[in-house]
Amino acid sequence: MTYFPKLATATAFAALTASAAAADVSLWRLDCGDVQVNYLNLFSDTNAYSGEKKSLVGSCYLIQHDDQYFLWDAGLPAGLLGAEQDPKAPIAPTLKTDIPSQLEQLDLSPADIDMIGISHYHFDHTGQAPDFPDAKLLIGAQDFETLEMQPLPAYAQGFADPKPLEHWLSGAGETQQITSDTDIFGDGSVMMLAMPGHTPGETALMVQLADTGPVLLSGDVVHFAEQLDIDGVPTFNYDRSETLASIDRLKKLVENTGATLIIQHDPRDVGKLPTFPEAAK
Repeated sequence: MTYFPKLATATAFAALTASAAAADVSLWRLDCGDVQVNYLNLFSDTNAYSGEKKSLVGSCYLIQHDDQYFLWDAGLPAGLLGAEQDPKAPIAPTLKTDIPSQLEQLDLSPADIDMIGISHYHFDHTGQAPDFPDAKLLIGAQDFETLEMQPLPAYAQGFADPKPLEHWLSGAGETQQITSDTDIFGDGSVMMLAMPGHTPGETALMVQLADTGPVLLSGDVVHFAEQLDIDGVPTFNYDRSETLASIDRLKKLVENTGATLIIQHDPRDVGKLPTFPEAAK
């Protein structure tokens, strides 16, 4: 059954369409990898991309809310730094830099990160999480529950890796499991939005900025703009009907709020935000 999460309060719902909250909020885009897709039909269960390839990016985002720092997604594993991309592999990932190196350019260290929000459990969004053991982890409850399963269920195999989140799975780190749309700071400025389908606990993120306005970070509800145009569903998604419902919700949120949609894997969306180390305000 398709699941449309209710916002926690009427105030939280209003925050999606309101201007930026009173808090000082900044948003940086971090380079979290490059992914060469040599078999693009992996991203279409209707064979929409036969014979096509596509270069995608890995993106993470740092949000400063007054004196707190929230990291959205943790990118590819640091072990892929400098990795050669195999032209024959269906998907070939690599990293040019890691998150701690980019934080250093902002005079920050991993210890300064208060929270990590994980859009979903796939390896290209969790890889560098071990660098932030002091941070509170926010993740969809069904994704967290999936990672706790031994062995992993069939729908999670191939892309999910529990190891980067073992610190939190073991109970050593603080965790908040997200079951519905969640107001991160309590003022509507940063909202994790439940958008299941790609994985059972997939989420997106809405950030309210004073100058830029609302920015909607897609997670992996879609991977590139063409999927929005045709309501495209990847072959490896958890649930087709939930995916279509979440794509519809994503598009309607943009239409109704005027948000800038950032498709996190689409290199054409990188330029929608200032070039690092500059921040969107």
